[in-house]
Amino acid sequence: MKKKPKPSKRLVLVIHGPNLNLLGTREPAVYGRETLSVIDRRLTASALAAGVALQCFQSNLEGVLVERVQRAGREGVDFIIINPAGYTHSSVVLRDALAAVAIPFIEVHLSNVHAREAFRHRSYFSDLAVGTICGLGSRGYDLALAYAATAKPGRAGR
Repeated sequence: MKKKPKPSKRLVLVIHGPNLNLLGTREPAVYGRETLSVIDRRLTASALAAGVALQCFQSNLEGVLVERVQRAGREGVDFIIINPAGYTHSSVVLRDALAAVAIPFIEVHLSNVHAREAFRHRSYFSDLAVGTICGLGSRGYDLALAYAATAKPGRAGR
């Protein structure tokens, strides 16, 4: 299948994994009170100010996330910011999709996964990622976007 022509702006895709649609109400002591729509609106405004095209996507379904990553490869996405959420510790297929499209990405987690249960300490994504941001709440997305907006093309940081 042919790739779509590259847009003139850098294209960044933000992928939110399972249960992130519940932000604001799900365990606010761990994940904060900010909703996903508030985070996405803030990221969209920041991207616009930086001259970056931004797409935000959320799904609770592993296969849907895999399909979105694969589509990103065909769309000419330049950079991915992903919070795989619970799939961080279990999804080989999502990891394989990211490896297959070879789009540089930053892994973001709202909480400090290393200060939580032992099973959360292992990520299937970190060794492929340009970087990992955890424990800074939703501001981790902002930092990832700032990097993605200015990173040189390719597997920067690796």
